[in-house]
Amino acid sequence: MSVRHNAKLLCVAFLVLPLIYVASELFVPSGIGNTNMEVEIPEGATYKQAINILYKNNLIRDKNIFLVLGKLTGLDRRIRYGFYSFWGRMSPYQVFKRLKEGKIIEYEVTIVEGDSLLEIGDKLTSNKLMTREVFNRLVKDSDFLKSLKVDAPSLEGYIFPQTYRIPKGISPKTVFKGMVDLLRKSYTDDMRQRARKLGWDENKMLILASIIEKEAVTDEERPVISAVYQNRINKGMPLQADPTAIYGVKSSKLKITKDDLKNKTDYNTYVIKGLPPGPIASPGIKSIAAALYPANVPYLYFVSQKNGTHYFSKSLSEHSAAIRRIRGGNSNDWK
Repeated sequence: MSVRHNAKLLCVAFLVLPLIYVASELFVPSGIGNTNMEVEIPEGATYKQAINILYKNNLIRDKNIFLVLGKLTGLDRRIRYGFYSFWGRMSPYQVFKRLKEGKIIEYEVTIVEGDSLLEIGDKLTSNKLMTREVFNRLVKDSDFLKSLKVDAPSLEGYIFPQTYRIPKGISPKTVFKGMVDLLRKSYTDDMRQRARKLGWDENKMLILASIIEKEAVTDEERPVISAVYQNRINKGMPLQADPTAIYGVKSSKLKITKDDLKNKTDYNTYVIKGLPPGPIASPGIKSIAAALYPANVPYLYFVSQKNGTHYFSKSLSEHSAAIRRIRGGNSNDWK
């Protein structure tokens, strides 16, 4: 065998052996067995620190290969923080791919229109995104509310209805900030201009919208219900909105009784004048729009027709007659 031939073989070996090594380091599973594990890449960690965490958990063997891959793909500049789930027989390449795709553990939480802090708290705590104690404290923490520019007694009404994918381990304050930010991003420019024209602040807009949300069933009636309440306010009449009577007293899913209307709370519009101090639920964008753009109607009263719609009246006598016709005179709804 000639010297030239031997030199060629050496060159090939120098080229091939590193490739074989890299391939084995990337595609041969690491030694975590058949177990599954969760690994946290904490907020603020650098890519190099993240690689060290994976190395210490035996998910990769050669840190240098991953450092090079990070530079080649740009992952070293945009790693996503959070909890990652890895399983046994997972190759280092699969680990890198999961890191690159940012596939962290997330919980899906759906806040629906009309949810109050009572329902929202159940959803967030049942997914273990925070404890009930932390939830109850933060939603009324004056310093935290001030940091979010929320001028209200609590976060009630400021958590926008949406389906959220919330990363495991994220701080409760970050969760709430994202929800409030989404609410404000959902306002249209027309809505902002309309509120300024009316001289309304955000809290007043959300208070009225939340009452509309709890009363309305059909979209068509939202502006009409809005008009009823605004007509009453303009005439100096009490709002007498049934949902406000039980806010903070019992679940809105329970039937409202005549005795409930006598509850002496700061929110019960049967015993206070004007609007309550804060929203009573999370309104959707349609109810917010209805609050800002009421229908041009003279109605002052409405009563449920038990089919998802309401009968609207201009006078108390007409309203009373409607109640007798619909409910046989047994009504707790005297708006």
